[in-house]
Amino acid sequence: MTVRLLYVMDPMCSWCWGFAPVLEALAEQASEAGVGLHLVVGGLRFEQQALDEAGRERILGHWQAVQASTGQSFDFVRGMPDGLVYDTEPACRALVAARQLDPDKVWPFAQLIQQAFYCEGCDVSRAAELRRLAGLAGLQEMEFADAFDDHASHTATQSDFSWVQGLGIAGFPTLLAQNAGMTALLTNGYQPLESLQPLLGRWLEHLQQSRLQG
Repeated sequence: MTVRLLYVMDPMCSWCWGFAPVLEALAEQASEAGVGLHLVVGGLRFEQQALDEAGRERILGHWQAVQASTGQSFDFVRGMPDGLVYDTEPACRALVAARQLDPDKVWPFAQLIQQAFYCEGCDVSRAAELRRLAGLAGLQEMEFADAFDDHASHTATQSDFSWVQGLGIAGFPTLLAQNAGMTALLTNGYQPLESLQPLLGRWLEHLQQSRLQG
């Protein structure tokens, strides 16, 4: 029986970065009840041209709104480095590759990608940068590079995208709780911890009761 939290996100989604501390606390709450965290990547943007200055300013405006709502840190000076092609598929595929290599390192890796992109001005659409961050997450860099380039990772990433679209999820972050094939929506979009912690607590309590009855 699969019991887990499903976190649908994109590492280059600013609201997901804003939600990161909330998700960290919720994952710890679930872990104490023996429930693990599984990341599913949604695919936010698939641009093919580098951002122009107007596009950069528009996105930085979104970042400012996220910072105002969540308190998360952003580097508005180095953010959106010159030449950035805002294609989130590589960063998503990096998480899928990590998921295949070591599921326990996926969330720490996602946090490193977010930190690098939002606070350090790094271009996390580049394979070399993702390989460096994978090493910091504790993955073997060459093994990661092989998995990142492998056809299976491309296919699995597209499967994640298709699953998210098929479920009708239109925004990130989205957090779901899954038990025995039944999926409950905890949130679609950012909500603060004080709103979600009791909701998850009730779901975990119900889970515990079903385990005792089973």
